[in-house]
Amino acid sequence: MAEPSLFGQTGIQITLALMLIIIIAGLIIVVLKFLSIYSNILRQRESSEIRKKIKDLNPEELNEYEKREKELNFEQEQNQLSGNHSPADEKGVIRNINSVEEFRFFPIKRRTSSFLNYVSPELTKLILWFLGTAILWLIIGTTFGLYAGIKYVAPDVEHTSWLSFGRLRPAHTNAVFWGWASLAMVGLSYYVVTRVSNVENHSIRQGYVSLVLINAAVLAGTISLLAGINNGGGEYREYIWPIMITFGIGVAVSTHNLFKPVAKRTVKEIYISNWYIISGFMFVVIVILVGYIPVWQDGVGETITQGYYMHQAIGMWFMMINLGLMYYFLPQQLNKPIYSYSLGALAFWTHILFYTLIGTHHFIFSSIPWRLQTTAIIASVGMLIPVAAGTTNFLLTFNGAWYQLKTSYTLPFYFMAIIFYFTGSFQGTVEAFRYTNLLWHFTDFTVSHSHLTMYGIITFMLWAFCYTLIPRLTGKEPPKLLVGIHFWLALIGLLIYVIALMIGGTQTGMMWMKKKPFIDGVINMFPFWLWRAIGGTFMWISHLIFAYNFYRMITKKQEIIIPRTPAEILAAKRQLGNT
Repeated sequence: MAEPSLFGQTGIQITLALMLIIIIAGLIIVVLKFLSIYSNILRQRESSEIRKKIKDLNPEELNEYEKREKELNFEQEQNQLSGNHSPADEKGVIRNINSVEEFRFFPIKRRTSSFLNYVSPELTKLILWFLGTAILWLIIGTTFGLYAGIKYVAPDVEHTSWLSFGRLRPAHTNAVFWGWASLAMVGLSYYVVTRVSNVENHSIRQGYVSLVLINAAVLAGTISLLAGINNGGGEYREYIWPIMITFGIGVAVSTHNLFKPVAKRTVKEIYISNWYIISGFMFVVIVILVGYIPVWQDGVGETITQGYYMHQAIGMWFMMINLGLMYYFLPQQLNKPIYSYSLGALAFWTHILFYTLIGTHHFIFSSIPWRLQTTAIIASVGMLIPVAAGTTNFLLTFNGAWYQLKTSYTLPFYFMAIIFYFTGSFQGTVEAFRYTNLLWHFTDFTVSHSHLTMYGIITFMLWAFCYTLIPRLTGKEPPKLLVGIHFWLALIGLLIYVIALMIGGTQTGMMWMKKKPFIDGVINMFPFWLWRAIGGTFMWISHLIFAYNFYRMITKKQEIIIPRTPAEILAAKRQLGNT
């Protein structure tokens, strides 16, 4: 009997199509940014030519500009045309007086409006502490991950027990999960929930208690994992229970702190951002309790519990919170409302319905009852409903504002995060099919998929939110060139990483299905692990740039200003004369 063609399998075909979508989306950003760079080059050239002309202005021209400046700044006295009577509207003719300083028929969002800080200085400080400590854990956690990736290609680089692969890997995943992503999400939630509820934060003190407890848990967990002290359980459940309970208490404090503004909101409706955010906070407390209460953790029950814990931590904590944040920040950044509230509600309820059932799709062909495996596969397919609804909602919100992608330094993060949300989630559904699960599971393809989702979706979203919010809190922007370098290093590094592991993982899976020795798969993966290390290095460098950008967002920015008005031209002439 002839062996079935790999590319004849539906799951493989869908995965290839999804990766092609990601590449096309990246090329769209490349073209738009190239056009923006070209436009900026022309602007720089125009600025240089104008300044050269200003420098060579003769006295007659200077006198003409001074004369024109006085003419433009001329103001009549209040009673010059009306005599000594004060102006009055006795007939009630004038109903409204507005001062318009720009043409309203151009769809331009004024930059000054982006930097109005509507939150108290105390809450601003708390949010920045959450984001700052989150970025610290991003650097630490991904440094562990990079070193673990290097050990794939250089396993004998050193033999320190604390830095062995078996300790580095859980230290990496837990630091970026519970340190970077969780702290950033909690900090951003403190802004969104209060703004949407239109009330002040309930308790700044409780916010700091939550901040300290979460950081203390991640610090203690990282040290314990590197020391070889762990839960011995499944993935992302390596922290021992006292440490994870500390983390859970920290999240529970913030849950209470964020629920209060929603309960005391001054608006009647609860905006969909708060649906997602409050649900995510409640779900993660439940997930931790289910994962750590030692009642049902024996035999097959342990495996089912692990599947539930692992997937609910991702889908009902990281994904729920970030989707809620997206429903707030994306419309704000585009300066237009979300496309459809109904699509948001559909995505919310179907997400809860299907995501809570898919944990066991990681254990196809295991000893778990067949009906549970089938239920997980069906629920995985059902996840296409919230994913399609959410993606459609976000992309259609861009309607009429696609031109902003060309010049914005934050929207490319939003756009690629949305593309990754669709492709990564769809690929997770495909991986649940029985053939593709048999082919890919327990190979490096699963590692590729986890980075496509946790990095491509969650981390890109968090970067987008940080670049959106922090300038609003501090009034200062990061260097746009460095933001661009951050974006492209992260995107290119991620694509190198996931594509290499997808190809290598598929080849390894085919070897195992043909009953090849395990060591053959290890030898086959070596060149792909090298590409993994290269892609990981790009990603790690982008994190350092992001950390520097965070620092720069509290420093003064300098803008290129082209003198156009007589006052600006005269000021530029005086400045050039002084220098």
